[in-house]
Amino acid sequence: MKIQNKLFVFLFSYSLILVTVLVLLIQWSIGKGMVEYVISKEIDTLKPVLTNLSKEYQKENNWRSMTDNHPRFRQLISEQLTGSDFESKQKKFPPEHRRFNKTEHRPAHMPEHMPMHRPPPPKGFGKRPPPESEAHYALLDIDKKLIVGNYLKTLEYVKTPININNQVIGYFAISKRNQLTQGYEVDFIKQQQHYLWLIGLFVMSLVVLVTLPLARHVVEPIKLITRGMHKLTQGDYQQTIELKRQDELSELSRDYNELALTLAENENARKRWLANISHELRTPVAILRGELEAMLDKVRPITENNIASANDEVKHLQRLIDDLNLLTSADIGGMRYRKQTEELVSLIQSEADKYRGYLADAGIELTLELGSQQSNIYADKNRLFQLFENIINNAIKYSSATQFHISITFEKSTKNVAENILSDVTITLADNGVGVDEVHFIHLFEHLYRVEDSRNRKTGGSGLGLSICRHIVTAHQGEISAQKSNLGGLAVKISLPLS
Repeated sequence: MKIQNKLFVFLFSYSLILVTVLVLLIQWSIGKGMVEYVISKEIDTLKPVLTNLSKEYQKENNWRSMTDNHPRFRQLISEQLTGSDFESKQKKFPPEHRRFNKTEHRPAHMPEHMPMHRPPPPKGFGKRPPPESEAHYALLDIDKKLIVGNYLKTLEYVKTPININNQVIGYFAISKRNQLTQGYEVDFIKQQQHYLWLIGLFVMSLVVLVTLPLARHVVEPIKLITRGMHKLTQGDYQQTIELKRQDELSELSRDYNELALTLAENENARKRWLANISHELRTPVAILRGELEAMLDKVRPITENNIASANDEVKHLQRLIDDLNLLTSADIGGMRYRKQTEELVSLIQSEADKYRGYLADAGIELTLELGSQQSNIYADKNRLFQLFENIINNAIKYSSATQFHISITFEKSTKNVAENILSDVTITLADNGVGVDEVHFIHLFEHLYRVEDSRNRKTGGSGLGLSICRHIVTAHQGEISAQKSNLGGLAVKISLPLS
């Protein structure tokens, strides 16, 4: 069963049970309340009987005149109930053991010893309603013992005291009825029960009208996301789901869109990665194959210079394969780091002469702005040297710069500004070369990314150096970014946490 149908069935069933129970409880409450109302009304109607009974008591100052005097007791009650709503409407018939009068009913020619044939009793004769549905009255003495009337132990009675001069002389007992059998009250209860079921049916109709759109409103976004997920599994990442809602499903659709965008970007990066690798590998292989075939076909002579040229292509191919292997190792966590506390300024100064020599050979002047403040970091110095050399080599090959500047600055912790605590150190490596357009800054550290206007494939670069730099900085819990240099070229900023 679909979620929408399940939700509808659940809400409808719950509402049906709730409405049914509510209707039954209201019916019971109305019936119970009506019974209590009728009893209280009957007691008010029979209050004059209490006055008459007290008068009977005052005749002899006891209940002797009323003891077992059922006709008198019934007379007092029937006189008071005559014309009221509680007057008995039961059709009275002669008792079954009543005898016919001989003079009035026996024919003259019929012998007295001949039995009379009594006519059959009327239909319904002898059938009486259950005791709990009838009213039973009784007179009790001060000890609540029966004097006259019907006092059944199976019934519950309302006992009203009879007073003379504020002294209780007995009790007038009226039985409590559990249900009504006659009168307008019964018609009223039946009418209310009918109306209640009609109201319940109307409410369930409203439940259906509300539940169906509600179930559809809840489930429709889930259907959209389900269809979208199915498309994602088929490799279709160019899609979005727009839900104008303010609930968890809106957040789910937003996360779905982020997932689709991320998968699309990863798919594009994978395709670009494969295309770039195949292109980078194909170029040196094609050159090497062309030179070897030319020498085998004796187009070019087999000389030391021609072999050296082929060997250069092999070296270039080897460097490319090594960089790919290193980058792949970094992606899978295969690059090893041996970290310890190092002083960054001393570390750079120890390698400054070597860097100055590299740059001088390319006609680039190196300047340092390191300061004297101690900056301890937790790092692998060999990986940091590899990081700096990759950036410097990148500037030598591509920037056409004449100046290269290395500086160190410090940043305060945002959590402890008042205590003036330093949290990060920033190393800036900048040149005054041709620079890079700002649109390329966020892509410079991607695999095999090249800026065609300023990167020449003839220089032998693999396009992987800056990607390796990003992996090294990330492994040191730092950040690396590119921006426009104050010298006019490209600046690479590396931020590392202080130990």
